[in-house]
Amino acid sequence: MAGPYRFRTMTTADLPEIKRWLALPHVREWWGDPDEQYALVSGDLDEPAMDQFIIEFAGRDVGYIQCYSLTAWNSGFGEQPAGTRGIDLFIGEPGMIEGGHGSALIRAFADARLAEGAPRVVTDPDPANPRAIRAYEKAGFERARLVETPDGTALLMVRDA
Repeated sequence: MAGPYRFRTMTTADLPEIKRWLALPHVREWWGDPDEQYALVSGDLDEPAMDQFIIEFAGRDVGYIQCYSLTAWNSGFGEQPAGTRGIDLFIGEPGMIEGGHGSALIRAFADARLAEGAPRVVTDPDPANPRAIRAYEKAGFERARLVETPDGTALLMVRDA
């Protein structure tokens, strides 16, 4: 399903919604402890290597996406082309799950980063999360290899320009 997705820069005014989403079971399942994740997400508002967005669909907020420059934290990803951007996201609103929105919004977001000059976009879903892997594949990402991250084993997926 294609859709009119908008990616609005996140601000402190969005933090209550982020906190609510992180506590929902379908987000918590893959993002972990809501309090810990809230501290990380809210703390990244001032991180120069991190761009954070609220995903809008049909005029309402439906999720969160972060886009980052690769740093020492991502060293497990191995050598990547200069300018590669990483992404992580969740759909916060339960009614938006399993409707094709995940792959469509991932594709729209990755298309925009690639059009802006990024040579590659990478992501690292949990290998046990088939819904996320399927959404990334439908959005044009390919499985690269298993990698070790500070959060554990992940599946590195890549999409090139």
